[in-house]
Amino acid sequence: MAKTIAEQLASHFVDFRYDTLTPDTRKAVKRLLLDYLGVGVAGSQTGSGKIAREFAASTGGYEQATLLGDGRRVPAMQAALANAISSHSVELDDIDVLALFHFSPPVYSAALATAEQKGKDGRALVAALAAGCEMMERLSKAANNSLRNRAYHTTPTCGIFGAAVASGFLLDNTAEQVVSALGLAGAQSGGLMEMYGPSMQKRFNPGPASRSGVTAAAMANLGFTGAATIFEGERGWLRAFTDASDPSQLTLDLDKPYQLDIEFKPYSCARPIHNAIDCALDIRKKHAPDLNRIKRMTMARHPDWALYHQNARPQTYHEAQVSLPYSVAVAFTDGQALFPQYNNARLEEPMLVKLSEMLEITVDDTLPRGVSCRLTVEMDDGARHVSQVDYPKGSIQNSMSDAELRAKFDSLTIPVIGASRSAEAAAMVADIEQCKDVGQLMRLLSPAGN
Repeated sequence: MAKTIAEQLASHFVDFRYDTLTPDTRKAVKRLLLDYLGVGVAGSQTGSGKIAREFAASTGGYEQATLLGDGRRVPAMQAALANAISSHSVELDDIDVLALFHFSPPVYSAALATAEQKGKDGRALVAALAAGCEMMERLSKAANNSLRNRAYHTTPTCGIFGAAVASGFLLDNTAEQVVSALGLAGAQSGGLMEMYGPSMQKRFNPGPASRSGVTAAAMANLGFTGAATIFEGERGWLRAFTDASDPSQLTLDLDKPYQLDIEFKPYSCARPIHNAIDCALDIRKKHAPDLNRIKRMTMARHPDWALYHQNARPQTYHEAQVSLPYSVAVAFTDGQALFPQYNNARLEEPMLVKLSEMLEITVDDTLPRGVSCRLTVEMDDGARHVSQVDYPKGSIQNSMSDAELRAKFDSLTIPVIGASRSAEAAAMVADIEQCKDVGQLMRLLSPAGN
């Protein structure tokens, strides 16, 4: 009998080992580990991060895994939940090349919690992270753009499967148990794009996915069985979550090294907005326009994302982080778009309001990529400045260097855990292969004395 998709994937992932990963995959996974920890520590101090930490700590239970930016140890499932929310709370977490999902909140949160619980070493962690990220991206490729267009949020809906694979690897699950974990992940998959607005809803989404991935792997480890046909079955995940899918993407070239392309964020907002920010920064650098003399601004966007992020009058910083007009405005005024720029106190600044409301968004299907943007600025003296960005800063084609990622990590962690701990944690990530217990790393990521 032919193997199901889940069975083929399980056979593939149980054979993962650090030594069999390509150097590029190891590097990508380790770069993302540093980025995730920095973003998670900073996010733990936000309103949504604080609530998530308090919720996790309030439930009690065995002390298995550490809360980022906090130091308290809670059950692995609850650490996965809280850390996933924290790492998605400042809009600086990683992104895939199509800007559809974030790898690290669901996958890294689940893997680190499980690795700490089981006392696993750095080499096992790297292999688990590579497996979880690959699983997540394979499913996104099989399901999108239909998944997104049906209003499902890819990060949690696909991320739960990556979390289950990563966590299961660290639990030493057999191939049969991985199959069951995938089935149980499918039973819990969810997450909607109805998340834009003044609430914390968007921050929440990866939390249950990470926690439920840990649950699926642990239940399977104990012998709970799940459906082997979870992906292609008559009532399976692909039929339930998409109108059109490509199941072959799930098992394509399983016998070949997988190219894991992870992109990073230099700006504290939704990734499809980054191209627009780069356009504004480019014009600002080249022409230094007098903002009081701008007469008209037009932003052409590809149809894939043109109808998103249009809110020109955000009422909270949560809304501002998914507002293209506000982000362009603050890029012009401040020359950057980091977390301090997305501040409730700034939302009514006259120049930011003026520029935001002035920006007109148009649709241009000739733009080469889904995230492509072209900004045209017309001045009152007739001057016209144009900038088009297809590959934003942090993309594979326009990457952030190791030094830039380290600077980002330091800027996010030092205010919370101090310079000494920040440097020690960064050094441990750089040499994670020599780490004998992942818990040593996690315990560095909170203020001294916590």
